[in-house]
Amino acid sequence: MSDPTPVIDDLREESEELDALVGRLRPEQWALPTPAPGWTVAHQIAHLTWTDRGALVAVTDPDGFRALVEKALAAPTGFVDDGAEEGAVLPPAALLDRWRRGRTALAAALRAAPPGTRFPWYGPPMAAASMATARLMETWAHGLDIADALGARPEPTGRLRHIARLGVRTRDHAFRTRGLTPPAEEFRVELTGPHGELWAFGPEDAPQRVTGPGADFCLLVTRRAHRADLALRADGADAGRWLDIAQAFAGPPGPGRRPKGEDAR
Repeated sequence: MSDPTPVIDDLREESEELDALVGRLRPEQWALPTPAPGWTVAHQIAHLTWTDRGALVAVTDPDGFRALVEKALAAPTGFVDDGAEEGAVLPPAALLDRWRRGRTALAAALRAAPPGTRFPWYGPPMAAASMATARLMETWAHGLDIADALGARPEPTGRLRHIARLGVRTRDHAFRTRGLTPPAEEFRVELTGPHGELWAFGPEDAPQRVTGPGADFCLLVTRRAHRADLALRADGADAGRWLDIAQAFAGPPGPGRRPKGEDAR
């Protein structure tokens, strides 16, 4: 993906859709619990705000970002929660304003970045399109947690194709983050988009493959649903193992979600 403009535009649309959901909340609704243990609606928006700020530093001040990485390494199990907690204590209006200003500044910085530039991150360095895709992925995933708390049901959109692509590209990361050796060969991944379109990745003749709804695959790689509750099929032992551990984000996988019917908390 050489031109980052389409995914930056989709990131803006995803953010605006979530903004429309939380922008009309009453102050007390920001304290509603979400599926992430210990995280309220405010924690979810605070996390997006905190991560947008980190991405902006990575794009505009690589040396400053290295200081953020050192801080994360000093508290590897708590720095994400600490960042969310810092913002969650703000009044909702102040937090909402901080999120809006931060994501706007990040989008402008990504649009202005020279072509081919790669920015440091908590995982491998990323180009502008990859950075925007990662932010879209997080915005969608944390938006789902907020929607769950509010009893809302967002409709899948074509923007999920970016997340599906990221999920495929991070296959080997999912294995390595668990101390496993990634499979040597590529898989074929064929997913059905929300309007019936085909999202295909990998060689057509690959012996191992994954098929199913694109939205389900995105739920899987963001660890927002258990594999048992999704209509995904894996052909091949390694492909099946991947669906058990897939994640599209950097950092530890966390406990993930339990199958429906079990206590998720």
